[in-house]
Amino acid sequence: MTNLAIYRKYRPANFEDLLGQENIVRVLKEAARQDKLAHAYLFAGPRGTGKTTTARLIAKIANCEKRNQDEKFKTKGEPCNQCATCRAIDDGQSLDVIEIDAASNRGIDEIRNLKESVRVSPAASQFKVFIVDEAHMLTQFAWNALLKILEEPPACVIIILATTEIERVPLTISSRTQKFHFKRATRGEIINKLKKIIAEEKIQIDREAMDLVASSAEGSFRDAESLLDQMITFGNDKNITLAEVENMIGKVGFDKLSDFAGMVLNGETDKSLQTLSEIEDGGFNLVQFTKDLIQYLRRVAVLKTSPEMKSVFINELMEDHLKKIMAHAGIFQNKHLELLKALINAYGQMRYSQFPIIPLEAALIEKSV
Repeated sequence: MTNLAIYRKYRPANFEDLLGQENIVRVLKEAARQDKLAHAYLFAGPRGTGKTTTARLIAKIANCEKRNQDEKFKTKGEPCNQCATCRAIDDGQSLDVIEIDAASNRGIDEIRNLKESVRVSPAASQFKVFIVDEAHMLTQFAWNALLKILEEPPACVIIILATTEIERVPLTISSRTQKFHFKRATRGEIINKLKKIIAEEKIQIDREAMDLVASSAEGSFRDAESLLDQMITFGNDKNITLAEVENMIGKVGFDKLSDFAGMVLNGETDKSLQTLSEIEDGGFNLVQFTKDLIQYLRRVAVLKTSPEMKSVFINELMEDHLKKIMAHAGIFQNKHLELLKALINAYGQMRYSQFPIIPLEAALIEKSV
């Protein structure tokens, strides 16, 4: 029997557990309290921010047996997670919650099947809930078929569309739904969740290693949890180090990145080229390294121009990391802007080059200051 993946094990069971989406939580909880759930929703936002989880929470709210029987409990706007219906939805065994992956089932036949299923009454619950993930992948014929369902939805049906590309959802569809935009999680929010998981799993992890896991997730709780799961499997002693995370994801930690940025800003071209060669020999992803370097220097440039931005960056970085960036802002000059632009151009070339180190080396040599 395989262990449950961390992102599934620690998936939010209540709206209160849904981090980083406070406005959405407030609206949906109030709708639950008043029994005013919509017949159709459109959830849009980056991957791993809670769209599908929220859809399942709505399915539980709509069908929770305790909510339907206990008026006092209903005022909480949360599912009980104890009744047979809630447990079946959590286990993915409810016949009345149908999930469709539009990325692999994008044709009209699947939507026609959905159309037929909509007409059938729920098997054991009050509502049938259809969750269409990656909805933007549906074909035009499938959209047309889905439109017919949204125009005249049965009273016992809730349809939830989730997408990372809302601009590809036809206006005729989105206008018939309640739309919610999910935002990327901040580094701090991801770290707070990782800390809870680490405590529960009794794991030891270096502070810098956890920060690298969080920053590598790029705003996705699921990506961070999946990487942590991978590191737990990789480390038999449950003591995760920065070096292990770096080797696993091919990405250097903040301190190495900061040291390299210092070489570049101080005009130490020979030293920076030697370090770059060592990074390549270490098997690190140079495209990702360049992306991180651009982001680092961008923050340096912004702080040089507007020191007040410290209040924004403090939510994105650890305090000692921010201090290093602020120190580099003190030596940043206008001539370094040309270097930053050259790195951006190099990054664009590196993504499609068989020799990604060459555009980066050329940028460092050409704009050595």
